[in-house]
Amino acid sequence: MSDLLFHKTYLHPTSKEWVVFVHGAGGSSSIWFKQIKAYKQHFNLLLLDLRGHGRSNNMFQDMMKNPYTFKSVTTDIVQVLNHLKIQSAHFVGISLGTIIIRNLAELAPERVKTMVLGGAVTRLDARSQFLVQAGNLCKHIIPYMWLYGLFAYVVMPQKTQKESRLLFINEAKKLCQKEFKRWFKLAADVNPLMKYFKERDLPIPTLYLMGGNDYMFIKPVKEMVSKHKHSYLTEFDNCGHVCNVERPDDFNQHSIEFIQRHQQMAA
Repeated sequence: MSDLLFHKTYLHPTSKEWVVFVHGAGGSSSIWFKQIKAYKQHFNLLLLDLRGHGRSNNMFQDMMKNPYTFKSVTTDIVQVLNHLKIQSAHFVGISLGTIIIRNLAELAPERVKTMVLGGAVTRLDARSQFLVQAGNLCKHIIPYMWLYGLFAYVVMPQKTQKESRLLFINEAKKLCQKEFKRWFKLAADVNPLMKYFKERDLPIPTLYLMGGNDYMFIKPVKEMVSKHKHSYLTEFDNCGHVCNVERPDDFNQHSIEFIQRHQQMAA
């Protein structure tokens, strides 16, 4: 099964519920280390590494020549679900992983029970669009780790975000230059896709967990939540973009309670 994403499961002795964790660009499933202990007390867990990331970095040799699309990256996850015979699950994502989860809900809504979207990216503002465009122009000239380091610093500038920043930079070092360029190009497709998502309110319970200091992404999330009747927002004070690392206890408590509440309502 070499064409499957690298994945790891934690089985619960009695629960039938599955939670699937989707990391962001440049990360890997290891960024969920502060969630596993709390979550595995209640659910079966599936952690995976997106293509080119973590331990999925040697796979998909046949796809290496093709550009990535959000659809192809999302389909990788569906294949793992099929392989494990998981009909439907709760999805927890961070940063760019939230777009992939939202896309999965669009492509296969019957597979998604609830969505927990941390540090959600719902729109790139003028500043981040400029960064992506500048990065796209320079990506053949500037070493990609410089670019990634700059991005990490712009998205997570505060001292309190140092742990998150270093975690992502260390994970990104495991990406090869070609892989980085493919994911970077994908970032340019974010806005048209998110415009479409903004206009469509899916009937899937969705919890946005955002840091109050996540200045690049929190405003568009607030706009989205005000328009969508199945979406909810919890904001953490003095917290930045990667709220599952900065405020793990709050992240775990709010997200687990949300999943359990909707699980009971569905039952």
